Amino acid sequence: MLRERGLRLTPQRQLILEAVHELGHATPESVHNAVRERAAGVNITTVYRTLELLEELGLVNHTHLSHGSPTYHAAGEDQHVHLVCRTCGSIAEVDPAVMDPVTGRLLRERDFRVDVGHVSLFGLCGNCRETE
Repeated sequence: MLRERGLRLTPQRQLILEAVHELGHATPESVHNAVRERAAGVNITTVYRTLELLEELGLVNHTHLSHGSPTYHAAGEDQHVHLVCRTCGSIAEVDPAVMDPVTGRLLRERDFRVDVGHVSLFGLCGNCRETE
């Protein structure tokens, strides 16, 4: 895909893409740390630029799971909704069908189609609720 757009698959780009696949939900910082274990010369700016390029190419997607950096995952994964615990930071994935009542209503009443792949719901996981 890179070559079709006149771009090269550099070792850095390949390492960054592999890191996203291996890490699952990965921030640019966690990708950077994983890549540095294999290639110390890759800087954080390269990671950010490469993630943006890979997203433009449709190879990765991002979502916001906190107030910090976006979180990236491989584009080939099934779409899912993220459940983010505000206390422990755990992330669970659920089938996007859980959002059907909301997305259907928004489409009917507001003519607005929700991109469910970018939905994150924040709250407390079962473990943290038990310790309240």
